[in-house]
Amino acid sequence: MITFNHFNFNVLDLEKSLKFYKEALGLFPVREKTAADGSFRLVYLGDGKTDFTLELTYLTDRTEPYNLGECEFHLAFHTDEYEACYKKHKEMGVICFENPGMGIYFISDPDGYWLEIVPAK
Repeated sequence: MITFNHFNFNVLDLEKSLKFYKEALGLFPVREKTAADGSFRLVYLGDGKTDFTLELTYLTDRTEPYNLGECEFHLAFHTDEYEACYKKHKEMGVICFENPGMGIYFISDPDGYWLEIVPAK
């Protein structure tokens, strides 16, 4: 049997990303790994409800932003507090695309990754 474990985003500024994910989505570190030589740091974020984690990979010598291509991928979250999340994300200025017809919107993290917000059905 195969089950989902985690998804990865490479980030340029780990502290900025950790702050964003905590403030915008309530995600928090559940485990970490730092390379013995200090070349990278992995921080796995969880939601406290599921076993799925988002791995943030920070390469310590990276100085250039990541090329996300056409950003034709995203990570989706569903919430039973859709209106409150929308209001918070609007105030944060992170909404990058809205689709009222589908009843969803997307926010962008500090590195430009798109995160879809879907209301719980």
